[in-house]
Amino acid sequence: MSTTTIQFSNSRSMGLYEPRQQISTWSDASSMLQGDASLDDKMQRRLAQNREAAKKSRLRKKAYQTKQQGLYVGNALPTNLAFAGNVNPGIATFEMEYGHWLEEQHRQNCELRNALQATVSDIELRILVDGCLSHYYNLFRMKADATKADVFYLMSGIWRTSVERFFLWIGGFRPSEILNVLMPHLEPLTDQQVADISKLQRSSQQAEDALSQGLEKLQQTLAQIMRADEFGGEMYHSQIALAIEKLEALEGFVNQADHIREQALQLMSRILMPHQAARGLLALGEYLLRLRALSSLWAARPRDPA
Repeated sequence: MSTTTIQFSNSRSMGLYEPRQQISTWSDASSMLQGDASLDDKMQRRLAQNREAAKKSRLRKKAYQTKQQGLYVGNALPTNLAFAGNVNPGIATFEMEYGHWLEEQHRQNCELRNALQATVSDIELRILVDGCLSHYYNLFRMKADATKADVFYLMSGIWRTSVERFFLWIGGFRPSEILNVLMPHLEPLTDQQVADISKLQRSSQQAEDALSQGLEKLQQTLAQIMRADEFGGEMYHSQIALAIEKLEALEGFVNQADHIREQALQLMSRILMPHQAARGLLALGEYLLRLRALSSLWAARPRDPA
């Protein structure tokens, strides 16, 4: 098998290294996809039901957002959004959808745990795994919409808890680190699986490093623009326009980071057997839940009087 790599090209529009929109997989990836296509009727029906339920959920959320637009102030929003009555509708929508997303993630974690304890069939586990993966992909879609509304909001992580923000990388988790978290929960692994996961870890790390370097280059470029000797006077408007143009690249960084995260989840699910993938996704969900719980405990800890 050939090594899994994430290719990069020089982006003229961003002036930075930007991952291409495709991650090359092993030479037999197509055969794995063909295996996924050979679902029986029961699995096809379940998947169709999941898609229909997801569609109805999106329509309900959209209808609710339309009805409530302009009312997301005060107690209806986290404190980071309720300021001076000036609320970005796109961010308000994201906050609401993300709250629903967390609730659904909890439900799916319970469903995975019950299925693993009941030792259900691989077909049923694959249905649950596909549903969980789709749930993460939906989060990436939600984030892409929110990024268009306010990319700095997304990158700052203020929509996450404090401990989650401590581990934040360009608006989300580092795929290479998450793979390290999952590994102990996937054993026993075959030699081939170990080799494939190692390749995936290396390629994910390489993609992260390249994207981080591109972000650092953007920061340096902006700093150079803003501290230029000729800044001000007649040059002011042109310099500001140039800075804003450079900042528009941030949306691409967030989307590319989520692309790496999505591809890592997809490739990992193809490497693993259904019961391994189910255990891995359950471990990921519980890991993120523990981070949120730690944030709550940290916020509620006793403090010495000043």
